[in-house]
Amino acid sequence: MKIWIALLLATFAVGASAQCTCETFKWATCDGTPCQCSVMVGTGEKQNLNCSKLIPKCFLMKAEMYRARNGLSTRTGGKPVKTAFVDNDGIYDPDCETTGAFRAKQCNNTKECWCVNSAGVRRTDKGDESLRCEKLVETYWVRLELKHKPVNNAVDAAKLQAAIGTAIQNRYSFDKTLVKEVEYDPEARLIVVDVQKEKGDRKADLSRMAYYMEKDVKVLPLFKDQAKFEPSVDGQKLEMEEILVYYVDEEAPTFTMKRLTGGVIAVIVVVILAVAAGLLVLYLTRRRERGYSKAEVSGPIGLIDLSA
Repeated sequence: MKIWIALLLATFAVGASAQCTCETFKWATCDGTPCQCSVMVGTGEKQNLNCSKLIPKCFLMKAEMYRARNGLSTRTGGKPVKTAFVDNDGIYDPDCETTGAFRAKQCNNTKECWCVNSAGVRRTDKGDESLRCEKLVETYWVRLELKHKPVNNAVDAAKLQAAIGTAIQNRYSFDKTLVKEVEYDPEARLIVVDVQKEKGDRKADLSRMAYYMEKDVKVLPLFKDQAKFEPSVDGQKLEMEEILVYYVDEEAPTFTMKRLTGGVIAVIVVVILAVAAGLLVLYLTRRRERGYSKAEVSGPIGLIDLSA
């Protein structure tokens, strides 16, 4: 009898273990009763997760940085296609609030700091540790530029918006009513999606949805299920091959000339010097012409024979 009880308990334990998983994050480890999931974000440092919804972007980035530092895969398989690209600033090790929100000031464990928006994207020039970031500015509008692979049949543009909204809601548990507009260029296979919430709204987190979608398209999904973001129009799935994300904040960013790359600044300097040189040459040429004019006038007078 005791053996049967032990076997029964073992069976329940195995079943509970199988159910204790994190469907929204493939690198999470889960155990215990009730089930608790976490991910390593630092040496000996675990971050507990709520796997019933998308994981905050700040926690995702910390986990990626930890894996990269420890030689663990963060981009298994490399680029899915040659056209895949990464953010200009690249991934960094962010400072997160306990809620998973980004702290307004980020320094990446260095003495160089900058201010970010609620999506963790840099919105100021970089400075030293004295840099002040008064508050975390909210991103209320995200524009997604998606390019899909060639398809057999023409895509009905009128049906595309509904398909995009449904796919976003089903895959990312995101309110599809926030998908305000979808524009489509069939020749370029380009889909432009505007996802927007009301200013002041702090419930909908656009950054989570956008980051999960970026990973779906650029690399590999963050979900345990490795299926990708593929809207379906008239039974035809659209497989995405490129994505570009633009962030619009409630307050405009404060970038200056420092934001420009060295190459662009060099070009600007060369153009300025060329214009200055041209003005100098023009000035000297005109001055020389005036000198010639004076010589022509005074020359004949100087040739008058006063001895007569």
